[in-house]
Amino acid sequence: MCQHLNPCPPADATDREAALIIATFREQGWSLLCNGVIIFEDTGELLPDGTMIEPHRGPAVHALAA
Repeated sequence: MCQHLNPCPPADATDREAALIIATFREQGWSLLCNGVIIFEDTGELLPDGTMIEPHRGPAVHALAA
């Protein structure tokens, strides 16, 4: 799917989120990556095969200071 000179990671790779954003809909809270993955602002993902990845956001930065 990716047509970049240095291909982006495929949707099934562990680093799939490193693919380039080709469309973003900030008002709706999601972006489409060139590998077909849809990423959501809550860090959830929807893979091209329909697999859902639960949000995997780490602790808030202010929580780490405590």
